[in-house]
Amino acid sequence: MNIYEKCPVLENENYIIRLFENEDCDDLLKVYSEKNALPFFNSDNCDGDNFYYATKERMFEAMSFWTMAYQNGWFARLSIVDKALSAVIGTVELCIRSSEDDFNNMGILRVDVRSDYETENKLYALFSLITPKVEKMLGCKGVITKTPIYAVERIKAIQKAGFTKSKHLLIGKTGYAYDGYWTY
Repeated sequence: MNIYEKCPVLENENYIIRLFENEDCDDLLKVYSEKNALPFFNSDNCDGDNFYYATKERMFEAMSFWTMAYQNGWFARLSIVDKALSAVIGTVELCIRSSEDDFNNMGILRVDVRSDYETENKLYALFSLITPKVEKMLGCKGVITKTPIYAVERIKAIQKAGFTKSKHLLIGKTGYAYDGYWTY
């Protein structure tokens, strides 16, 4: 399965994870304009983008970039739909890392959700749905995700989903070393 040829749709009792659509813009604006959610987003190695989009125009610009990135095989951005609400409550970003550090050929999993979804049970339902499928979707040798030390609910969720704290640093394209990575 190649995520860039045909993006799979993942589903459990609570969520559907699918390739984002332009119609998701209003719901995604609620995620990416929320300052309480911002500290949980991983913007390592993203050329200074912190993923704070305060206007619909800025959100749509980001989505246009996501479309181009997907078409070029750089990364895939998927929307997370809460089935009970029929609303998009966040995104998953997936890409494969090519590097000279300990995370070479690992899949990077970023999960950005509204702050009311930053709870152990909700995050576990998301990470347990997507993580086991990342290696097959990307053709990688494992999965990494960043979780800062203050994200206590997220840490509990990813540990429950099978991640362990890495002692290694992720070396960015400018040579900057990022910490806080967990491996699966």
